[in-house]
Amino acid sequence: MAGVGGIEGNISCPNVSRGGMQFGTDRSTAAEVTRAVKKATSLPVMVKLSPNVTDIVSIAQAVEKAGADALSLINTVSGMAIDVKQRRPALGNINGGLSGPAIKPIALLMVYRVAGCVKIPVIGCGGIMNAADALEFILAGATAIQVGTAGLADPRATLAVVDDLAKYLEAEGIRSVAELRGAARR
Repeated sequence: MAGVGGIEGNISCPNVSRGGMQFGTDRSTAAEVTRAVKKATSLPVMVKLSPNVTDIVSIAQAVEKAGADALSLINTVSGMAIDVKQRRPALGNINGGLSGPAIKPIALLMVYRVAGCVKIPVIGCGGIMNAADALEFILAGATAIQVGTAGLADPRATLAVVDDLAKYLEAEGIRSVAELRGAARR
């Protein structure tokens, strides 16, 4: 399709009844899906990883070796809610994904861990609500960031993050966020 610059392969979605997250919880399966997507397109492929694993680094490395051009960290954290009046799970699929500010510390740690162990770009996401949040991800090693939940509350949130990042860089005399990438790792 004209105008599409790349594909994000979401191998980590907890909100579907079959597949979804299971693809991203095993490094062999994650690599297999990555190879299949790479074979089907000439576009760059970014693979979105799940935080619902014990060793995200080995999965990231397997996906990188399978040909991923970038990684997106992280998808939602599995969770559920129970309707106390009905005494039943509130979600039709029983579980779903927790996102937004509640998962930022988890996402930040996973970006920090993975960014030091792969050579491909790491895109940080999970609870980025403002420029300070975005900077934390860049300092942890993210090449770029994604804004999700904040955009649901304010459709202009992404623009505010970009504007406030520019103001921060100017105030600090920094020419590019690239100068800050991974600074917390040094």
